Amino acid sequence: MTKINVPYIDQSVKYPTGCESVSAVMLLQYLGYDITVDEFIEKYLERKDFTERDGVLYGPDPNEYFCGSPYDKDSFGCYAPVICKALEKALGSDYEVINETGADMERLLQEYVDKGMPVVFWACINMREPITGPEWKLPESHENFTWISNEHCMLLVGYDEEGYYFNDPYDDHGVVRYEKGLTEDRHKAQYEMAVAVKKREK
Repeated sequence: MTKINVPYIDQSVKYPTGCESVSAVMLLQYLGYDITVDEFIEKYLERKDFTERDGVLYGPDPNEYFCGSPYDKDSFGCYAPVICKALEKALGSDYEVINETGADMERLLQEYVDKGMPVVFWACINMREPITGPEWKLPESHENFTWISNEHCMLLVGYDEEGYYFNDPYDDHGVVRYEKGLTEDRHKAQYEMAVAVKKREK
């Protein structure tokens, strides 16, 4: 079994939809950065609210912005590129941030977890079934965007033969183990999104 010991933060106290930010901050704190979730949200996370025009709901593209506010239970979340951008700002020049969306699990484990580096990882809350919807219009293109509900972000910290270990901000037990097949299935439902970092060579 491989498991990295990472500081745990519970999102339920203050950040009902802040799983992406909380997971990123657990990673930052593990790397020795003195940063709080509030600082990460206020300084580095790009956010945009929803608006209604003529009875039509317009909302941000989650590849560009956090949709709503991590402090608001009725908000949504964001996708890997938003966390990449926020981490790049927070980390400065010491680390390279890599969007590992679409990478297979073997790569995430060998390239990062085996080398002591946790990975920001998208799946579903408590590995529930993904639900299609709701949808909104993107303001610039006027295209319809469909959100896959039960979206959730955790920090992948380890694995054994049958399961993966996560610092799961939604679960106040801290480290949670989920079965491999189910995890991979739920990861696929959220577009196999993952974000990793590597120390830059000096």
